[in-house]
Amino acid sequence: MGYAISDQKDTAPLAVKILIAGGFGVGKTTLVGAVSEVAPLRTEEYLTHASVGVDDLEGVGGKATTTVALDFGRITINREIVLYLFGTPGQERFWFMWNDLVNGAMGAVVLVDTRRLDVSFASIDFFESRGIPFIVGVNCFHGVKDRTQEEIRKALDLDPQVPLVLCDARDRTAGRDVLLALVEHLMDTQSRAAAHPVA
Repeated sequence: MGYAISDQKDTAPLAVKILIAGGFGVGKTTLVGAVSEVAPLRTEEYLTHASVGVDDLEGVGGKATTTVALDFGRITINREIVLYLFGTPGQERFWFMWNDLVNGAMGAVVLVDTRRLDVSFASIDFFESRGIPFIVGVNCFHGVKDRTQEEIRKALDLDPQVPLVLCDARDRTAGRDVLLALVEHLMDTQSRAAAHPVA
């Protein structure tokens, strides 16, 4: 993927706010931590007995902590673009925070787990209803690819123009590729909007 780099060395890079969203336990904190070039800010707390019956832990039995506010990281794409990553909390009781986190966001990555696709429906609906461009990152836990891309698209009812990328959220290169796919999608979306302005 080629991006033009300006000859002007004194211009500040474009700061782009990106949300990393998805259901509880799909790998959002892991992705932000894997790609961030600075020590990521995390607001994780240990799961306690108080969450029993409140948070759905099905399929994430080994999970001991959860994000209660946000994750934050940064990655420089090139001299012209720096992405600021905001990981959203996944539990339904913290969804009210999404309305604040989305302010100023240019786009989003919705991470999904093919074993629990239903936990990411709310994230997809959230960005679709607000007209915010997003891509879907399929976190292939332990390299397991148990569904085809076509099956995942159908299950999530994705529009054809929404990119879908397989990844391992633990791997820096794979995470960077997901973010590059989002940047390219944002550029394509802007180009289409410029070519077909709304009257």
